[in-house]
Amino acid sequence: MDVLSDVMAIVRTGRPRSARVEWRAPWGQRFPAVPGSAGFQVILQGGAWLLPPAGDPVQLYVGDVVFFPHGHGYALADGPATPVAEVACDPAEEGSLFASASIDGPGATTVTLCGGYRLDAGRAHPVLRELPEMIHLPARLGHHPELRAAVDLLAAEITAPRLGADTIVGSLLDTLLVYILRAWFTAEREHCQAGGWAAALGDPSVSAALDAMHRDPDHPWTVQELGARAGLSRAAFSRRFTALVGQPPLAYLTWWRLATAARLLRRSDASLGEIAARVGYGSEFAFANAFKREYGMPPGRYRREACPVPPDDTAWSTRPAHPDGEGVGPARARGEGLGPVQARGEAAAGRALPTGA
Repeated sequence: MDVLSDVMAIVRTGRPRSARVEWRAPWGQRFPAVPGSAGFQVILQGGAWLLPPAGDPVQLYVGDVVFFPHGHGYALADGPATPVAEVACDPAEEGSLFASASIDGPGATTVTLCGGYRLDAGRAHPVLRELPEMIHLPARLGHHPELRAAVDLLAAEITAPRLGADTIVGSLLDTLLVYILRAWFTAEREHCQAGGWAAALGDPSVSAALDAMHRDPDHPWTVQELGARAGLSRAAFSRRFTALVGQPPLAYLTWWRLATAARLLRRSDASLGEIAARVGYGSEFAFANAFKREYGMPPGRYRREACPVPPDDTAWSTRPAHPDGEGVGPARARGEGLGPVQARGEAAAGRALPTGA
């Protein structure tokens, strides 16, 4: 796979969650920090104010996308001075892939699409570690049409679920995450602010070498061969790669091979010999030594002690504040996972909304 696809494959765990919410003013909702997560908000109709923990409120308009790659908390409201409802997070609650809910009030309507992703924070790829606490992608005519199309499709599937919706929504959520990151990196380069991995992925020479390493991690790459892929001399390629990625080519290759091996140890029953061969080690002994240097334990022990991936039906939901101010316990209806929300009809039963988004 290419670099960005690989990054998503190695850090994403479980199933993402999403919800379409209709807010009728006055409304305000706090979204707590959720470590090991990432979340997004999209304004589908009306407008809202984003209230970060620090800094000035940010006005959001139709089509705006806000992404929180590190699971930091924030609040949304119909106005910068509107009081916000508090919520308590319970990651163990059960819920579904998507939900739809509404909050009734006498004022104007705002419709949002939110979602959350579980991430393996223990071995995050530097692509994600470099991202800011919040990414705001304002809606601009002609910008990021693929991102807008994914949002429209996702909103349509959640608004009126049909046969196959679970599969479609899950795939669209993964697609949306990639489009958000692609849009961010593109915007950084357009504004001449790119540095680090944003610059590396946009540099034809370095990105060609990264793509080669990610597509064939078992190949016995040399700096000379990678430089040839990049169209540069060995020395020039090594300097450019190290400056943008933050480590020499073969050091990154080793890190990536072992990160891939760790994922295979956690998520597959392949033998150590098979995993060693798939990540470019000629023997199980050499692989075990390299893995122990990086992870502090042999691969067999790592496999035994690694936390299991949460099952797909493990929810990521909230215990909301009831409209009268009391908690309601485990979510019992779709829409009871995002503050004082109320499920819309019997078809909404049994669903819970994501937190961290």
